[in-house]
Amino acid sequence: MTDFSTINKSSSQSFNAQKRLIKDLLAGKTIPCSHCGKPLAASLPAAGETHLLGHIRCPKGCTDIELEVE
Repeated sequence: MTDFSTINKSSSQSFNAQKRLIKDLLAGKTIPCSHCGKPLAASLPAAGETHLLGHIRCPKGCTDIELEVE
């Protein structure tokens, strides 16, 4: 039998870290990219543009998080 507790714990920690990063960035804090140190920027679609996705990226492209916006 496979023990998934380690995988689940790691996945949960990663999810919570990204959730904190997104929350802090959207609250106006400057968050550096964990790879290059450049500040991350959020790009959100305008109201009513539900077909577009939001993004969090660094200028060099080493961090690229796609957001589902409702």
